[in-house]
Amino acid sequence: MKLDDKGLLIVISGPSGVGKGTVRSALFEMEGHDLVYSISMTTRAPRKNEVNGREYYFVSKEEFLKNIEEGKMLEYAEFVNHYYGTPLETVQKQLELGKEVVLEIDVQGANQVREKMKDAVFIFIAPPSFEELINRLKSRGTEPISVINERVNKAKREIDLAYMYDYIVVNDTVENAADKIIAIIRAEHAKVERTIRKYKEMLEVK
Repeated sequence: MKLDDKGLLIVISGPSGVGKGTVRSALFEMEGHDLVYSISMTTRAPRKNEVNGREYYFVSKEEFLKNIEEGKMLEYAEFVNHYYGTPLETVQKQLELGKEVVLEIDVQGANQVREKMKDAVFIFIAPPSFEELINRLKSRGTEPISVINERVNKAKREIDLAYMYDYIVVNDTVENAADKIIAIIRAEHAKVERTIRKYKEMLEVK
């Protein structure tokens, strides 16, 4: 008997350029899990090769603000004049189905989720060094230096908040980071507070 039938909400966040998306992709390529990715919503324009409904739901600013007003966002943030956020209804439906729902969001968004979903698992993806983080941001080649500098300053503030998370995973290599996250998910499903009720029910079965 499975001791924990409820799905886990797994929040993966960290500074821009740390490789959250790459680690998440590697995580989903691994076997033996029941993960689903919660696609975020944004008001920014799609980048090259990005597809609506795959990387993000691309919407107008008016539609995004309407969703906020109607309480349809689990979390949201504004950065470089664009909104980013997570639709609430999709997350709730997947958790009810027993899925492991993965959110890839920034630190500000993670704080909002923490207030609304106390039993979520919060994982901070950290760079092996700050110099490496800057190199990764520059190597993208998708943003002007002014935006990169803004992201670097934001990253410094975000790294200072890593203590608020349940786990820190250093992205030294993508494979190591993904392996550690899978191990965290398995360990969380074995926690007493998540399993004790179901275990007692199992013992009472005649």
